[in-house]
Amino acid sequence: MRLITFEKRSRRDRPRLGALLDGDAAVLDLTAAAPDDAALGSLQALIESGDAGLDRARELVARRPGAAVLARDDVRLLAPLPRPPRLRDCGLFIAHLESGLREMARRQAAGAADPAAEFERLMAGGTFDLNPLFRERVMYYTADHLSVGGPDDDVVAPTGSKELDFELEFAAVVGRTGRDVKPAEAPAYVFGYTVFNDWSARDLQAVLMRAGVGPCEGKDFAGSNTLGPCVVTRDELTDPYSLTMTARVNGEEWSRGTTDGMEHSFEDAIVHLSRDRAVHAGEVLGSGTVPSGTALDLGRRLADGDVVELEIERIGVLRNTVRIP
Repeated sequence: MRLITFEKRSRRDRPRLGALLDGDAAVLDLTAAAPDDAALGSLQALIESGDAGLDRARELVARRPGAAVLARDDVRLLAPLPRPPRLRDCGLFIAHLESGLREMARRQAAGAADPAAEFERLMAGGTFDLNPLFRERVMYYTADHLSVGGPDDDVVAPTGSKELDFELEFAAVVGRTGRDVKPAEAPAYVFGYTVFNDWSARDLQAVLMRAGVGPCEGKDFAGSNTLGPCVVTRDELTDPYSLTMTARVNGEEWSRGTTDGMEHSFEDAIVHLSRDRAVHAGEVLGSGTVPSGTALDLGRRLADGDVVELEIERIGVLRNTVRIP
């Protein structure tokens, strides 16, 4: 199933759970189709309901009760999980991190009297080398699960920033709560997949990361994590690690990669993150950025009003507009 959270354009009531139909041309309002079923009140509730809720949703999708079927143009998609219980961005792609560190060093060296020599000095110092731990284990940082946006939202640069950047990422949604998950059990903990744009204010990030405490406001601002357009359930993707990933800006392709370049899998992440503590139903795990999946990697910059489209094969297009006041 291709599950969404939406609101009707004609009436802004509470968000509803739906499923995309007919090549995404129509929407089944699952909340309206089963108003007395609490499991269909939201995507989070559906995930927490387990197999019973999924079976009920599949039955409704197969039956397609006519009164609950809406035209796609009559609804506005929201983030499929507007407030996930937790959001962590993992270093499952490695190559982007290496190129990003080199670009950060170039920018830091740009103000020197001899930028080329300063760049070589910085790189020789090892500060901008990728730590070997990224290859040895799943590294992550906790993103702001309260700063989630969705399809067609404007993303506004935070105060003090003039350089907003996209990050093309794959994401998995955890389907059940568990602790000390074994590798053989991990695939069953994946509920589904979505597109994730980990927006970054590069100029703020470059300054604040010199303190050695992470990106801070460079990634933590209103709407800085966009998800969508839907969550595709695990059974729909027989091989999630062979999908094409594309980024377009104003219709021009800027980046293309594949999910097969991940150093670690989502299953690896679930095993690691559940060690001595629990992963929770509904939490979102970002993959990290596919190589060349940012303007920074490409030596380019976004401008106010640019429309960024991130697409992952068989999931869909996550579209947002850049706003730089």
